Amino acid sequence: MTISLPVETSNFRVDIDEQGIAHLVFQPAGGMPVTDAQGHAALAGIWHQLSAHPQVRAVLVRSEGKAFCAGGELAMVEDMLVSEQARQRVMREARDIVRGMIDCTKPIVSAIHGAAVGAGLAVALLADISVAARTAKLIDGHTKLGVAAGDHAVVIWPLLCGMAKAKYYLLLCETLSGEEAERIGLVSRVVDAEQLQAEALDIARRLAAGSRSAIAGTRRSLNHWLQAAWPAFEASLTAEMMDFSQADAKEGVAAIREKRAPVFGKDAI
Repeated sequence: MTISLPVETSNFRVDIDEQGIAHLVFQPAGGMPVTDAQGHAALAGIWHQLSAHPQVRAVLVRSEGKAFCAGGELAMVEDMLVSEQARQRVMREARDIVRGMIDCTKPIVSAIHGAAVGAGLAVALLADISVAARTAKLIDGHTKLGVAAGDHAVVIWPLLCGMAKAKYYLLLCETLSGEEAERIGLVSRVVDAEQLQAEALDIARRLAAGSRSAIAGTRRSLNHWLQAAWPAFEASLTAEMMDFSQADAKEGVAAIREKRAPVFGKDAI
């Protein structure tokens, strides 16, 4: 029998199946899942619940929409341009998402199809095992928005794909296909789109059937590499939130609204 965990958002739901796999499912809003302010807060708090839940043996993050997750709702981003309170809130929540996934005692698998952006991309890549469709599109668009890449990338991209590739994709906001992401080591596996859900579920089932203590101890030990990078993450997150109060971020959001390329200021830092 499937058990549904109560979550205070319509952006995603959590169902625990009979094998102890918690399915965190991003749900579409008009065809494409996004995270609004309420959903971002819920995403920050869900990892502690999953970690503490006695029936959860593994977590599978997937989506029912046309994409994995299209990132933050524009209204939430616009609020951050004008509200220090909003920036502080999102900063705390972004920290809790990353910390919650690193500290979670249960193994996490992600099944990535379509676009993965913003908080969705963070969740996709912070999973212990990430499986991407060949046609998936992974996009960290922070610098194109006019803000530093601060929500997850600095803590994990250099470890996954190396500093040279991390700088190339994060500074230029280049889109990666699932196939390219697997080639450079950014995701664990790549499969044809029609095989994605079955492959990710099979991996989650194998993890759920394994030794809880052995798997938890191994992932906890490996995640000390991420713990070591925590000061760099904090610096990037602070830089991102500071940037949201600057003119470039306002121009980046306006460009999205007007569906054009941004024209950033030429003042030196």
